[in-house]
Formats: sequence, structure tokens, C-alpha cells
Amino acid sequence: MTDPDFNLLIALDALLTAGSVVGAARRLGLSASAMSRTLSRLRAATGDPLLVRAGRHMVLTPYAETLRERARHAAFEARAVLRPAQGALDPAVLDRTFTLRANDGFVEAFGPALIAAAAEQAPRVRLRFAPKPEKSDRPLREGLVDLEIGVLGDMGPEIRLQALFRDRFVGVMRTSHPLAQQPEIGAADYAACGHVVASRSGRILGPVDAALAELGLARHIAAVVPSFPAALAVAQASNLLALLPASFLHAQPAGGPLRVFELPVKTPPITVSQMWHPRLDAEADHRWLRQLLLTVCRQRVQEPLRTE
Repeated sequence: MTDPDFNLLIALDALLTAGSVVGAARRLGLSASAMSRTLSRLRAATGDPLLVRAGRHMVLTPYAETLRERARHAAFEARAVLRPAQGALDPAVLDRTFTLRANDGFVEAFGPALIAAAAEQAPRVRLRFAPKPEKSDRPLREGLVDLEIGVLGDMGPEIRLQALFRDRFVGVMRTSHPLAQQPEIGAADYAACGHVVASRSGRILGPVDAALAELGLARHIAAVVPSFPAALAVAQASNLLALLPASFLHAQPAGGPLRVFELPVKTPPITVSQMWHPRLDAEADHRWLRQLLLTVCRQRVQEPLRTE
């Protein structure tokens, strides 16, 4: 009985993950024509079309959908079996690209310190920060990223989780704002101002609005932007108040034209975590990265944030 060509397993994983011949070819460093021939071999081996044309794009067949997760795990195990056994990790000679999925605010607040710490310990390591348009465990499950950073969302039960730090929201206004000279900002004055909200999904209302509603107050949200840096830029250039994580403001230069103040209502604290797939749990390289990130984050949030 002739064994199948196990190289096809790696190609199958790439095709099912990318969902296109061109995308799979790019992942494997092959030409599109070579990948197309490999797809023909996979169709013959599995007895299923796997990818079919749908308008200008290709979609997975129902059978291919059932194979996707199995192919991902099988390809990972095959690579792990044939990878040299790891001895004691020496970060100084570690040569690897790690992909971290995080929002713009985290990258701005913690990215420079993390990059500097990684360069000091492992000068040949590359950190790639990937955008985070939504909360999903798909990039972790499919091996597209090494770490997901943020607030726990719709993650599968198998995803590993470690809290990095606890955060809170604070208010921000420019120093020329009419309320900037008040020692404390009351709830009524806060609600009476215009506000800019940061939301990837375009959501307008949040915990602050719920807390204001309990006091019979409602704020006017004049603008919704997709990120914390954008909200800060709007607050700096207008009389709108911004709601930002305290950790994000650690990255802003001290003494700038900003007034940071505690909110006049209580909101739940935020736990920012790092998340990863269990297949990477025991990998020495990945453990080093997780510890480095944990150390950098906790050092940064211990720095005092000046509010007035």
C-alpha cells in the first residue's frame, strides 16, 4: 500500500487557511501555477473539490470546512515532529518573527518599550504587530498570530489566558477647555460637554453612559472614531472630551496641552490579557516572549499617571 505524499498536508493547510490559490502560494513561497497543480492533486487525493469558484472569489466546500481545523493541527504536529529538539533557550541567538495582534492604543503605549526590551535580550527577534479589527480567536486557532492582546472577548475554551495588568478609563481634555481650570469635574458638567468616543465597531454607548443614566444624565457624543490615538487627536484639537485608558496615556509626553482627570462616575476596571493557542503553551521561544511582555507591561503600568 503506497503512503500518500505528506507534503500535501502542508499544502492543504495553507489552502484551507488562505481560502485561495494565490494566498496559499504566497504562504508557501510557490508560484500560483504550482499551487494550482497541487490543488488538483489534493482534489484527487481527497475526492472533493475543496475550493470552488463563487463569483470572483473561491470558497471552501462543506467537506473542506470540516477538514480545516484537522488539517491545521495535523500540519502543526508534523512540523513539530520534524523540528530539532529544543535545548535551553538562548535569546541572544534566537532568530524568529513573532506576530502580536493588538489595537493601536496598546501598540503606541507599550510597543516601544517591548521592542527595546526584545532587542536587548534577543537582537535577531522581529516583532510584527498585526491590526485587530475585531475580537476573534480565529487568528490564534489558525496560527496566524502568536499572541492576542486585549480584553477577553469571544475566545474558545481552549485558548490560554494570562492577565497582564488592570486598567481604568480616565477623561482627557485640552488645557484650553472651559472646564480645564476646575479642580474637579462634576457629573453634570461632564455630561453637558460634547464627547468623542473610540470604538472599532462604531458602538456609541458604554459603561460611562450607564453610570450617568443612573444619575438621570446623558452625555452628547459628537464623534465616534476607530481608535484611542484618533480620539486623543480630536480632544487635542477641539473642546470635545475623550475617554481613554490610563495605560494609553503613559505613552504621551508629560507636560503636553492636555488635562487628564478622574471620571465623575465609577466604571468597571479593565483587565488586559495576553492570549495564545495551547499548541504553543510549552514552546520555549513562546514562553520567553510571554514573560517579556508580562514584565514590560507591569513595569509600564506601575509608572504614576498624573491627573489634575
